[in-house]
Amino acid sequence: MQIAAYEAPVLYGDHHVLEVRRILSELPGVQNVYASSAFQVIEVQFDEKVTNDLEIAKILDEAGYLGEWTLPIEVGARQQGEEEEKPFFRHTQTYESTKHVVSFGQTVSAGSRPLWPCPGMGPIRKMVDDE
Repeated sequence: MQIAAYEAPVLYGDHHVLEVRRILSELPGVQNVYASSAFQVIEVQFDEKVTNDLEIAKILDEAGYLGEWTLPIEVGARQQGEEEEKPFFRHTQTYESTKHVVSFGQTVSAGSRPLWPCPGMGPIRKMVDDE
């Protein structure tokens, strides 16, 4: 038996670990698969008489796990006063009022508001205790 290790930058969640294990377990000659989303690594124990590390790498690359992790770019929106479309980059934001909920935002032109109103999401007002 031989063991091959692969760096997998796109392996970032348990759903990917399950899919990698499913894909590789279907290959003939594969005996054991260790996939870690925490360390972004895949280790495969296989019978070198049946398959090889290049074939396994090819399967992982076709599934999209060995390539660079690219961020999608949103196009098709224009900021005020701009003639050409520029890509937006969205970022995550957390607010004290929502605690553990993550929301998404993006930078917009200075002439407009940075955030649009959302019901129940006003600024937090501290209560003053009467003494």
